[in-house]
Amino acid sequence: MARMKLTTMRYTPPGYGGTRRSPDEVKRDGWQEMGLLAVSVDDPRLTWPEREMIAQLGRKLYGPCASEGGRGDG
Repeated sequence: MARMKLTTMRYTPPGYGGTRRSPDEVKRDGWQEMGLLAVSVDDPRLTWPEREMIAQLGRKLYGPCASEGGRGDG
């Protein structure tokens, strides 16, 4: 009876495993590669006027967030 050579079985698709990128790296890459911006209104790196501008943009594009209790400017 001929012996079959067994190859390593993969339990995960190629590209999975290794080290994970931090959330900030994902956000930075999204901005640099696709022009997408993901910003938290509570980001301590932002000044109050910057946080307010982000909140206004979010309300304009997507409506009020859950923490606002349903109130909004328009």
